[in-house]
Amino acid sequence: MTKEFVDVLVIGAGPSGCVSASYLYKNNVKVKVVEKTKFPRLVVGESLIPRVMDHFAEAELFEALDAMNFEKKLGARFIRGEEICNFDFSIKFGEGWDWTWQVPRADFDNTMAQEIVRKGIDLEFETEVLEVSFEGKNSKTIVKDAAGNLKEIHAKFIIDSSGYGRVLPRLLDLDTPSKLDPHSSIFTHVKDINREEGVEGTQISFDILETEVWLWVIPFSNGNTSLGVVGPTDFINSLSENKDNAEALRNAIQKSDYYIKRFAGTEFLFEPVKLENYSRAVKRMYGDGFALTGNSSEFLDPVFSSGVAFATESGMLAAKLYLKESQGISVDWEVEFTQYMKRGIAVFTTYVQEWYTGNLQTLFFHQPENPDVKEKICSVLAGYVWNEENPFVKKHDHVIANMAYLLNMQKEQSPE
Repeated sequence: MTKEFVDVLVIGAGPSGCVSASYLYKNNVKVKVVEKTKFPRLVVGESLIPRVMDHFAEAELFEALDAMNFEKKLGARFIRGEEICNFDFSIKFGEGWDWTWQVPRADFDNTMAQEIVRKGIDLEFETEVLEVSFEGKNSKTIVKDAAGNLKEIHAKFIIDSSGYGRVLPRLLDLDTPSKLDPHSSIFTHVKDINREEGVEGTQISFDILETEVWLWVIPFSNGNTSLGVVGPTDFINSLSENKDNAEALRNAIQKSDYYIKRFAGTEFLFEPVKLENYSRAVKRMYGDGFALTGNSSEFLDPVFSSGVAFATESGMLAAKLYLKESQGISVDWEVEFTQYMKRGIAVFTTYVQEWYTGNLQTLFFHQPENPDVKEKICSVLAGYVWNEENPFVKKHDHVIANMAYLLNMQKEQSPE
């Protein structure tokens, strides 16, 4: 069996892995990336939020991505019957990017992967991790390539960015139940032949069919659009008696007064994919010689498109902390990595939970709008969930519920 020696092994070539690898490489770290699949490959998570742009810029991946002319995402629209709430990322609390992208992830991830290869990073596709063992912080990872050849990779540190593959959580028994209720989704792409001109045709939208059930519409610059339905697992399963994903998604589209004309009867470009009970959590996010990033650690819910942002945030942070440690500087991984990431995760977890209780929807659709409240919520939706100058970050655990309660009380007491 051949042996290879590197400073850092990155498992997974998605956004988290590419950001980690690119940042380490530019800081003269010998890094290797192994990816189980062959790119381009289909993956969910096509709506980004502005916080990710900071990471792509710092990892020197922005220019390659920008050259692809992906659809710009300037905000987000939420629809509930005849009510509409628009968020504009340029009108938010605090500093930060005012835009991001809506992307076919197969093209987006492949662009990043090819860019890190162009830079000179060693990336092996179709290479599966079979075993990992540690001696202190040093690790030995046995991988198998597409031809069935085995290899030992010796590394001083592992960054697990394996996403839903969850390599280290699976091998080291780190999985734990998510705090979020079980939800599932079904999605596909369509040729958006009925797309309207201008903002209406390109704006990302979330159409609320019921309090816990919503349809996503994510238009791409290539003329296609991603369509997906999200809801409690039992509801998603009830959309088709025959467990037919295509039938289930068509039935969900039929429930959308806003989008039924645009998408009814539209041909699906691939058999709709179902993701069941997708929220994930782990017992710990790091250990001697490794860190878990992106979906390999925590995945919440797609309602606010936070997945890639947490992936790149944790990927960049893990890379920086390894670099700091390799320079002989003491790192408190519990404080600097876990506690930091958990603060942001806790904020988004609250927003996801309050979305499904209906409290956040009460704030979104209340009329007249409160511009100050809206700017602060917009900052959270843009991914700036560590800015504790924002009271909707600092007091996230009760501010939404309290405001929704007051608004509902006012509504009950107001004359018809």
